[in-house]
Amino acid sequence: MRTRVATALVVLLLLLAGCSSGGGGQGGPITLRFQSLAWQQESVAANKALVNDWNATHPDVRVEYVQGSWDGVHDQLLTSFEGGEAPDVIHDASDDLADFAYGGYLADLTGLLSARLKSDIPQRSWQTATFGDGTYGVPFLQEPRVLIANSTWLRTAGVRLPTPEHPWSWAEFRQITERLSGDGRYGVAWPLKEPVSATLNLSLSAGGQLFHRGADGRVSVRFGAGDAVVPRTVHDQVATDRSAPASTLGSGGSDTLPGFFGGRYAMVPLGFSYRQQIVQQAPKGFDWEVLPAPAGADGLAQGVSPQTLSVAADCPHKKEAAAFIDFLLRPKNMVRLGLGDWMLPTGTQALRDPALHTAKNGWATGTALAAHLRPAPAQSVRGYPEWKDKVATPAFQEYYSGSIGLDDLRRRLERDGNLVLARYQR
Repeated sequence: MRTRVATALVVLLLLLAGCSSGGGGQGGPITLRFQSLAWQQESVAANKALVNDWNATHPDVRVEYVQGSWDGVHDQLLTSFEGGEAPDVIHDASDDLADFAYGGYLADLTGLLSARLKSDIPQRSWQTATFGDGTYGVPFLQEPRVLIANSTWLRTAGVRLPTPEHPWSWAEFRQITERLSGDGRYGVAWPLKEPVSATLNLSLSAGGQLFHRGADGRVSVRFGAGDAVVPRTVHDQVATDRSAPASTLGSGGSDTLPGFFGGRYAMVPLGFSYRQQIVQQAPKGFDWEVLPAPAGADGLAQGVSPQTLSVAADCPHKKEAAAFIDFLLRPKNMVRLGLGDWMLPTGTQALRDPALHTAKNGWATGTALAAHLRPAPAQSVRGYPEWKDKVATPAFQEYYSGSIGLDDLRRRLERDGNLVLARYQR
């Protein structure tokens, strides 16, 4: 009898210990683990400072800062979810959320977010983190793709410089890059080591969509005329006009900067945040500026996958985690995070901050593009990571290098791509 009573007491104590995981009971304050993927020095400092500000004013809910990494974050999060060790507040990108949301790993934030936050962020941004009837992340930073240009080179050549009000068309962009090329120098360098998101997001300007959802909710790949504009432009610049070097197609954005600074390329299409590296690395006296990406039939429309903050489904303190996210994304705090990451905040109040409208380092040009940003075409597509890695990346790489033609690109994206997606939609 004593043995059974003792055993029962041990079990009860273990259950009580499990219920008090994360604190919040008589043992002390609640502790939330916040995994941040910030990596630039300014961004890490801004995130840590805001965590300290929260902790100084919320003694009952303490936040522990956990440094994560964008490298392999999907697999890292999946392992932590499966092992029951996921952080409470999760920093990620919206195009990485679909499988986690549908898999039940993330909490639906619909009833947890403040009215202020919901109204401040535009609906088009909320769409990037909405799957089915639930909202599984708060989109807070976004990054348009822009043209970083050698100002001296373009002005010497006498070409018309585009503005957000009067951008280049894709055809004009191709003509200008050809005009700027010759004698071992190129009008543009395309760093397309990761070609899929760049191609799909820029294709929105030309009316490309690629992924189409039917009345039954199933998604299929259809490569139409609008989807071909950007790939054909890149292909022809490399293979026909010789206005873009083939050597950079397998490069990352940072890899093209030495050649850009050395006067080999007049322009490089890069994410907006690359401006920080340029400020840090450009030779003294190097004159550069930010230009909008070319426009197509749908104007300056461009797909983005904003950075997001989510709450783990297993988090025992979801209300407190949502309150921390709300604090982190107050307008002034969102501006701090945007400036730290050299990116644009999604919040309408934050976007009005004067610091984001200065001509210095191209902030005003980037902020002018914010209203044209749309959810990336693959945003809510289940199986997108596999489709991208196994089908789209090699197909685009081979097309850009000239190994296959446009018809073969279309066939592989549609035929092979739909076979992959079908497995996720049974």
